[in-house]
Amino acid sequence: MSVAAGLKGWFQRTGVEIVGWILVPLGIFLMPAPGPGTLVLVFGISLLARRYVWAQRLLGPLERRAVEAAKFGVATWPRIAFSFLGGVWLVVLGFIWWRSPEIPEFSILSIGFGPQLPAHGWATAIGLWASALAAWGLLAYSVIRWREPHVAGEPEVPREGSSV
Repeated sequence: MSVAAGLKGWFQRTGVEIVGWILVPLGIFLMPAPGPGTLVLVFGISLLARRYVWAQRLLGPLERRAVEAAKFGVATWPRIAFSFLGGVWLVVLGFIWWRSPEIPEFSILSIGFGPQLPAHGWATAIGLWASALAAWGLLAYSVIRWREPHVAGEPEVPREGSSV
C-alpha cells in the first residue's frame, strides 16, 4: 500500500470525523457571530452522520426543515428580492465594519462601547462578505432547484405547506 493510499484511507475514516467534531462547536460558536454558523454546524453534523446514529437522527429533520424553508423562501419574487437585498445589506455592513467609523461612546449593563465598532476590522468584514456570498449561492441554488415556473397572467397557486 502506498503512502498516498494510506493517507487517503486514514482521512476517509478518521480525518472526516475529526473535521466534523471541529465544525460542530465552531458552527455553534459562529451562530450569533457574523458568519455562516448554521451552515458550518449542519456540515459538521452531516460529516458525523457517517458514523453516529445520533447525528443521522439530527440530520434528517434538519434537511427537511432546510428544504421547507428554501421552498418557502423562493415561492414568490418579493421573497427572492428581499433575500437578495439581505445579502446586499451584509456587504454594506462588511464595508462599515471594515472602515470602522467612530461611534458615540455608551454603555449597556456596564459594558462600554465606542469610539470604535465592536469587533471592527477586516476579519469581521470578511465574515460578513462570506455570509453574503453563501446567502446568494444558496438563494440561486434554491431558485434553480425549487422555484416552480409561473405563467404570466395566472394567479400563483399556494403549494402545500406554504402561505403565499
